[in-house]
Amino acid sequence: MSQVYRSTRSDKPEELSFEDVVMTGLAPDGGLYLPSEIPQLPSNFLETWKDLSFNELAFNILRLYINESEIPNEDLKNLITKSYSTFRSEEITPLQKINDQIHLLELFHGPTYAFKDVALQFVGNLFEYFLTRRNSKKLKGEERDIITVVGATSGDTGSAAIYGLRGKKDVSVFILYPTGRISPIQEEQMTTVEDSNVHTLSVNGTFDDCQDIVKSIFGDKEFNDKYHVGAVNSINWARILAQQTYYFYSFFKLQKIIGNNSKIRFVVPSGNFGDILAGYYAYKMGLPVDKLIIATNENDILDRFMKTGEYAKQQEIGVKATYSPAMDILISSNFERLLWYLIRDNITDKNDEKAGSILNDWMKQLKENGKFTAPKEVVEKARTIFDSDRVDNKETIETIKETYTQNKYILDPHTAVGVRTTTRFLKKDQEPINYISLSTAHPAKFSEVVNKALDTFENYSFEKDVLPDELKQLSTKEKRIKLIDEPSVSKVKQAIKDELKF
Repeated sequence: MSQVYRSTRSDKPEELSFEDVVMTGLAPDGGLYLPSEIPQLPSNFLETWKDLSFNELAFNILRLYINESEIPNEDLKNLITKSYSTFRSEEITPLQKINDQIHLLELFHGPTYAFKDVALQFVGNLFEYFLTRRNSKKLKGEERDIITVVGATSGDTGSAAIYGLRGKKDVSVFILYPTGRISPIQEEQMTTVEDSNVHTLSVNGTFDDCQDIVKSIFGDKEFNDKYHVGAVNSINWARILAQQTYYFYSFFKLQKIIGNNSKIRFVVPSGNFGDILAGYYAYKMGLPVDKLIIATNENDILDRFMKTGEYAKQQEIGVKATYSPAMDILISSNFERLLWYLIRDNITDKNDEKAGSILNDWMKQLKENGKFTAPKEVVEKARTIFDSDRVDNKETIETIKETYTQNKYILDPHTAVGVRTTTRFLKKDQEPINYISLSTAHPAKFSEVVNKALDTFENYSFEKDVLPDELKQLSTKEKRIKLIDEPSVSKVKQAIKDELKF
């Protein structure tokens, strides 16, 4: 199958290669790249794939999206092997039983103890693979191809991107994060990396400010042409693609435990909508998932959309700082990828160009008015696949306490949002349903919240029970940070220019 990629906001036909999409990141019109057609799984995949390893599943899934002419089979297998050799678990993303109906999918066994390693170890190796291939064809003295990765983080993306890209030839990485709005360990992970191609920019603002700056930089053609800007945020399609594997892997693992005829739902703590969007692709490819459940914190734009059909920023309130900071987001960037498919399939009779035009209008409304309202048929279709709930700070703490009391298992606050949501849905079920709740980060990354929940327990010790030796050492290392005193596009651009000096 020949795969074609396009922008969510384009009303013109376009054909892009997988390499173009990965290396560019954000489309020039401000849209996100996606495959216009989602490939379908082999008819016998439930039988033939059920015993495959994580790496073998990754190869089968990636092969459906990436033409062999772009990455030959052996090269793709090598990229996968290299990407997941850095993980501490042989299973890469193991399942952990909480009770008979809830299993946690542990996604924090990569180098930075967060789910984003699953994608960003692969993305970093993709960048290196494509640049090496391009530069091998250059004549002596010809200017080398480079990439300047610019990303915004609400916590985990930054460190995962840095660890995926550190030391990569012809790659420079600049990560923006909101000053004082990420955990100390998250900041230490990013700012103590000594590789000269890594740069951290602490911006006096919110995550949405950082994300807006990044999008503005991507929209600056002159700056892009000179510095070859690339993306590692979940706006980069390769991240969504790589994350699909653990939906298949965990589905098959749980089926072996509960039997083939049981219903399985996934619950996903959601901020930027990238993690759960990977589940949507798995579902649309043919994985028989009963439901995908969006778990939000008090920054609940996704939950409000599912309940009302209105996608609104709540500008008068702004971003609320919560105990699950990686989800403290006003606008979920990846949601427009889902909206494109819902528009195309339900109100344009599968017309790609019309879908792009309509979505572009909605995004303009969002920018100008802070909101838009989707038509009934789009919202109703979304509800057949998705459901949602909202969890506040008090409930997050209660869930960490309850899980520790009942299971002696320590949750990070984002995972706690997912577990709380899961238990609510379990209570409403009219039939036995099994849940895989995604555990997105190691609790050591959020010491303040975990200690707030567990400090009263006798014999509990953060140092002994939670903190890995590798993370203990971070506080002794020197930090490298450049402070940006206001959320200014021009100041961030100048910081990038100063470091690159060309």
